[in-house]
Amino acid sequence: MNKSVQIIQNMYDSFAKGDVEAVLSMMSADIEWNEAENFPYDDGNPYIGPDAILSGVFARLGEEWEYFKLADLQVMGMENDMVLGTGRYQAKHKKTGKEINAQMAHLWQLKNGKVISFQQYADTKQVSEAVI
Repeated sequence: MNKSVQIIQNMYDSFAKGDVEAVLSMMSADIEWNEAENFPYDDGNPYIGPDAILSGVFARLGEEWEYFKLADLQVMGMENDMVLGTGRYQAKHKKTGKEINAQMAHLWQLKNGKVISFQQYADTKQVSEAVI
């Protein structure tokens, strides 16, 4: 497993354990994070820096969803320190009680062992319908 793939796998593992501090520590100070267009949290795109991601994405996930986890995760290395993560979001919205099992892909880019960019692709229709 190449170094970039290992870093992203570690991020996913830390997120699954709820260790947000470890996830944030793997990001560069000026990371650019983009949620998928029409995803509920795309209103802050692009999020710049770990603090913006923490408050604009991670805190909202924790507040609004009973659980939000990744399933069927596959992490693949690409050229130029890029990594692709694919799988499914499995989650239950607190307010509506609706559950999702939505397809997703994450495109990560690293530099000097830190994540410098993230682009999410997801079944935004399913997620958006769960929150209303």
